[in-house]
Amino acid sequence: MSLSLSLPVLVAAALFIGVLAYGVLGGADFGSGFYDLTAGGDRRGAELRTQVDHSIGPVWEANHVWLIFVLVVWWTAFPMAFASAMDTLVLPMLLALLGIVLRGAAFAFRKYAVDLRQARLFGVVFGASSVITPFFLGAVAGAIASGRVPYGERGDRWGSWLNATSLVGGTIAVGTCAFLAGVFLTADAARGGRVRLAAALRRRTLAVGVVTGAVVFAGLLPLRADAPTLWSGLTGRALPLVVLAAVAGVLTLALVARGRFAAARLPAVVAVAAVLSGWGVGQYPWLLVDHVTIDGAAGATATLQALLVALALAMVLVLPALVMLFRLAQSEAAHDATASSAGPAGQAVAASASARRTDSA
Repeated sequence: MSLSLSLPVLVAAALFIGVLAYGVLGGADFGSGFYDLTAGGDRRGAELRTQVDHSIGPVWEANHVWLIFVLVVWWTAFPMAFASAMDTLVLPMLLALLGIVLRGAAFAFRKYAVDLRQARLFGVVFGASSVITPFFLGAVAGAIASGRVPYGERGDRWGSWLNATSLVGGTIAVGTCAFLAGVFLTADAARGGRVRLAAALRRRTLAVGVVTGAVVFAGLLPLRADAPTLWSGLTGRALPLVVLAAVAGVLTLALVARGRFAAARLPAVVAVAAVLSGWGVGQYPWLLVDHVTIDGAAGATATLQALLVALALAMVLVLPALVMLFRLAQSEAAHDATASSAGPAGQAVAASASARRTDSA
């Protein structure tokens, strides 16, 4: 089926760009919690946890802008589909939102813990919620993609997301987040001169990447029976994206294995974006698979037109600020790495900068 660029499809494309942005930027953010959770004891994991704080501290809250963007656009442009999905999938959505709240609170409170016991507790909450949140968001995607969310009515609040496709979607979400985060954390550690940490992260990232790749492609098998519409799309129009995800993933693993950590970041992003895009293209033109298409679920034409104007203004006013935030965070991280390798005086400067970031977060 060819792509028809109707007004609802244009709005849905803008919505899916938000999904991609949240999947990549928020995914790397969530994935860092996996490494924090599995870093080991207090002494063994101290360096890695410090690296996690250093890498995500300046920008971790900004990533949730994309989730808000997705929910607002979905609710405004496709209100009945949004209501049906939220009513049917209220349990995994509430668990995902609870994870987001607990994760943010624990990440902030851990910095001000009065003793080691509190720091451990907040660390466990931060790491665990970083894993369960993408899992439940992936389960939501699986429920929609497998046709278990009816249009205009409430579906099964348990069976809609406790099924093979949702479990595969949740597992893939956790794995891709961890893989993406591992690539970026390894590059940050290497850039900061933490050779031993970079080597340890390299080994773990390679292991996570191999396991995630296996899960992604093994997870396609149950889709044939459990989500036939999605399966047809993935083996049809979305097949080039599936191949792209495989090629980009293998290239990322090869670059990480060779120690080219900075270069590995781009194909890692491409791999994750291709996995998400394959899902979106695979279920097109359905908004709620097997129940309502994008055109069928669209709201009033005037609403869609006004929404596109608002999105254009947001791109002009908000997007440059987000880009500047990420660039400043990267340049400040690079400055800290240079200062840290310049002896005691430089380390004092780096410590001061890190303290400023902690206070602002």
